[in-house]
Amino acid sequence: MDVDAASSLEAYKKLLQSAERRDSKLEALGFEILFNEKRLSQLRQSRPKPVEKPLKVPDEPFIPLTKEDKAEVYNAFSGKNRRKVLVTHANSNIDITGQVLQCLTPSAWLNDEVINVYLELLKEREIREPKKYLKCHFFNTFFYKKLVSDSGYNYKAVRRWTTQRKLGYALIDCDMIFVPIHRSVHWTLAVINNRDRKFLYLDSLNGVDSKILNALAKYLGDEAKEKSGKDIDVSSWDMEFVEDLPQQQNGYDCGMFMLKYIDFFSRGLGICFSQEHMPYFRLRTAKEILRLRAD
Repeated sequence: MDVDAASSLEAYKKLLQSAERRDSKLEALGFEILFNEKRLSQLRQSRPKPVEKPLKVPDEPFIPLTKEDKAEVYNAFSGKNRRKVLVTHANSNIDITGQVLQCLTPSAWLNDEVINVYLELLKEREIREPKKYLKCHFFNTFFYKKLVSDSGYNYKAVRRWTTQRKLGYALIDCDMIFVPIHRSVHWTLAVINNRDRKFLYLDSLNGVDSKILNALAKYLGDEAKEKSGKDIDVSSWDMEFVEDLPQQQNGYDCGMFMLKYIDFFSRGLGICFSQEHMPYFRLRTAKEILRLRAD
């Protein structure tokens, strides 16, 4: 990592810490989180390390962009298009203007519109080729804020988000349910992994937060009871703060890391990218949004 990147990352971490200190509830949970982190660290150290196998890197997530692809994206990024609506995703009614798309340029922080449109495109990709991708549900960036607000956990606030009429399927029938988390200035990801009976937390700065996974465990139980009349005992499910993730090396790529964690998991793939792929992923994501089609 060069000096500028290291300085950017350190400044970003301080900004994140400062923002989180302003949240009194996080302060109240500080001791509990510290205690759990120490216990987790001890468990990790005592766990035998598995024998590493050579990682086979798939082709599809890394298909090179053509000159035409790049030209289309760079044109969309140009200042003349800032106020122009470049594409509109009809089902979600999200407009992507040139200014909104600017968040995919180097060193920019991803915004809600781009993240939510891309998640819609991932769902449409799965519907096009259901045998090729896992059955997933992609919550938008506002879901967790509604589920857990300043007043605490509130299932009623999101109860109508997942009706059979809206989705055409039940969440408990999905292999994976993805929940984007925005922590002050930082994007992370929580996953309800129904297939393997796990709750996962992925953070490109290697953070942990048991509060988020506990809320999602309660949510899954409430959702199953409400929509399917089933009682799900999640007490035996694992809660995993995923280790050995590719980590961001700067103060602005967290959102891109989060999107690619989702992309790779929905393909049924292991995470096999790194910081060096981020410029490519930014351009590829912009191309896919402009064409309203995730590949």
